[in-house]
Amino acid sequence: MMSPMERLTSESDRAGKARESRGLLWVAVLAACVGQFVVVLDISVINVALPSIRAGLGIGEGGLQWVVNAYVITFAGLLMLGGRASDLFGYKKIFVLGLGVFTFASLLGGLASAPWMLIVARALQGIGAAILSPATLMMLTTTFPEGRERVRAVAAWTAVGTGGGALGGLVGGLLTDYLSWRWVLLVNVPLGVVVLIAAAVWLVESHRPKARRIDLLGALLVTVGVGSLAYGISQIEPHGWAGAQTLVPLVVGCAGIAAFIAVEHRTPEPLMPLGLFRTRSVSVANAIMVVSGTGFYAMWYFLSLYMQNVLGYTAVQTGLALLPHTFSIILAAQFASRLLQWIESRTLLLLAGLLTTGGFLWQSSMGADGTFLGTLLGPGILLSFGAGLMMTLLAVAATSGVEASQGGLAAGLLNTTRTIGGAIGLSLLASVATSRAAGAGGGAQALASGYGRAFLVAGLIILASTAMVLLLPKQERTGAQPTQTPEPTARPEPEPRSEPQLEPQLQQAKAEARQELEAEAE
Repeated sequence: MMSPMERLTSESDRAGKARESRGLLWVAVLAACVGQFVVVLDISVINVALPSIRAGLGIGEGGLQWVVNAYVITFAGLLMLGGRASDLFGYKKIFVLGLGVFTFASLLGGLASAPWMLIVARALQGIGAAILSPATLMMLTTTFPEGRERVRAVAAWTAVGTGGGALGGLVGGLLTDYLSWRWVLLVNVPLGVVVLIAAAVWLVESHRPKARRIDLLGALLVTVGVGSLAYGISQIEPHGWAGAQTLVPLVVGCAGIAAFIAVEHRTPEPLMPLGLFRTRSVSVANAIMVVSGTGFYAMWYFLSLYMQNVLGYTAVQTGLALLPHTFSIILAAQFASRLLQWIESRTLLLLAGLLTTGGFLWQSSMGADGTFLGTLLGPGILLSFGAGLMMTLLAVAATSGVEASQGGLAAGLLNTTRTIGGAIGLSLLASVATSRAAGAGGGAQALASGYGRAFLVAGLIILASTAMVLLLPKQERTGAQPTQTPEPTARPEPEPRSEPQLEPQLQQAKAEARQELEAEAE
């Protein structure tokens, strides 16, 4: 039997281990959030700098399009491979590799002296982002068990990632106006170096990866298939749905994905085990993400166009006007874990979808005489708060019930469906807006009418995705589930109890020790 002093020392050691464990968990959250932030920021920040890039490098319209497409195509095409690589080799190695490639590519692009150098750098950025992004979400889903703690971690990831997309216009405008377009890329370098050092020193694996050979044929087919689809979708706006530049890559993409599914069905070690789709929460959540993503990710695009082309805002003013939208998404993501203690997740997702739909329909009433307070603030807060809840809950649902060995694959699949949904939505809604504006004549009112019609159609699409929520399985409220502090290392150590549980036992041990010492003294 341990003496009171030995008991006191043992409890103190365990309390110290619990604090160290919790500190390592927050290192994982911080690394995941920063990684996702730079990935999403780089998608939107480059758009503001395109006119300056064209003037600085003397690049034509065709080359300027590839500055954007080179990133989008490589990013979308390699997400599945990046997610599976995290499963097979561990998220720490893949996170460091992806962030290293992304940081080097940002440096190369910032120093580019010719158009081809910038396009190559953007393609490398897309490769690094595709490796990095699934690892950031897998880092959270394998470190935190299902329940409130995972929801809080994923909420932070969602909020920071979405905030990066919203802040892209503001950051890009400030850097371009006051420094140079090159800093739109170079700003990633110091941030990437700091996170690389921190990840190499403090980040640890929370499970033991089982390294196996990668399904190279499957990886090639899915990369060609998804990449071709992304390219074909990007050609819809300039060439129309029936143009050869659109139809050929779309057909190649569909054929590549069909061949990929056939190969995965037969290979003994598939890149994407098709059994993953038997988990209803995974298959339904990804289907909802494709549909709802067509509306979500066009939101920033049309709001920016409305503010600059109709209301006459500068790029910096547009970025500042979007800050309430950003803060609403961050607030909603943080509230998600608390709301789940009182409302079942499927019910909360339904309410979030209706809230988002209402915001989009309200925003569709925009006109040429709009104002920030009267036209943008109210519907912006409503649709952004609902979207923040929806994206957080969908990310949790799409990774629920998934084995740790397939966490990276689930994350890569979610990012792929979100990217494809956003690309489809942008092309579809841009066609809707252009057609409506052309039919309304010309001038600011015609543009506002076109943008409003795009929001109306997006709202109806999100309403349809909200109906799909009924297909998700019901889950218990997270408040009814006991939360645990997971062990973030792969070392076989006894699982420490959480700090709040140790505190009263520590106080009791101290009291017992004092009583026995006083008794011995008497």
